[in-house]
Amino acid sequence: MNTRSANLPGVVCALAGSLLALTFPVIAADEANPQPISLPGIHNAFCVTARILAGSQPEGDAAFDALAKAGVKTIISVDGARPDVEAAKKHGLRYVHLPFGYDGISTQRIAELTKAAAPEAGTIFIHCHHGKHRGPAAVGVVCEAVAGWTPAQADAWMKQAGTAPDYPGLYRAVREFHAPSPEEIARIGALPETAKTPALVNAMVAIDERFDALKSAQTAGWKTPEAEADTAPAHQATLLWEQLRELTRTEETAKRPDDFRKLLTDSEHAAAALRDTLRTSPGDTAKLDPALKQTTQSCTACHKAYRNEKK
Repeated sequence: MNTRSANLPGVVCALAGSLLALTFPVIAADEANPQPISLPGIHNAFCVTARILAGSQPEGDAAFDALAKAGVKTIISVDGARPDVEAAKKHGLRYVHLPFGYDGISTQRIAELTKAAAPEAGTIFIHCHHGKHRGPAAVGVVCEAVAGWTPAQADAWMKQAGTAPDYPGLYRAVREFHAPSPEEIARIGALPETAKTPALVNAMVAIDERFDALKSAQTAGWKTPEAEADTAPAHQATLLWEQLRELTRTEETAKRPDDFRKLLTDSEHAAAALRDTLRTSPGDTAKLDPALKQTTQSCTACHKAYRNEKK
């Protein structure tokens, strides 16, 4: 596909022609034809439908300016990091912050995404961090909800956007999509421009769950039935790595001492090494057991310094 530049309202999506910034019809299912586009400060950018764009987190003023010139009115972030609301407002853009994890999208969050993508939102831009995993999954369920896409079309879109097979929960969200009812959407209150993301203690609870799953996998000889992809050790290690990486990017982490951030980064790197070992040497206990031990020790070092003792 050819990469297109976006520098005037209404020219980003050939599907919508000059009406992009003026009308927002429901797109027929057979018009699902996402096209890669070029937007400054945004990676992996796509024009998905006549009024839905997708990509990575906007970087710098030029990115928000480009989105405004492309006719975007609402930005939906599903990333855990705090969105740059002020930069968006400077260009007349409204932010909606609806973060979720790499393990799937809850029924409630799907309803909220559907509400956020209602016609009155105008042309929307949906992003996560890199624009490859959570963002495309959000786009998939949104297009199933408001653009008439089938699960197969949403699945194909995610693969086109580069969503890794390491995240079966994200793919399951589009494959098992059920449209929220009007009553479910009506019960949703005002959508936040900046969500109250989970506190550090809640993030640690989720991380502990990953460790429990990995320790169970170790006990079982690092084997998982094929039908249980969500519990596969490689998947659990990937989620652990993503959760640690997301934690390094939060405002709460940024306010903590340098040593805390270093210990957290060390844990992230150890989790990445475990994930890679599970991919390259599945079932090799001689390599996997030490990799899990290293990851556990990295987290324990941080716990000893900052959780188990008062600071």
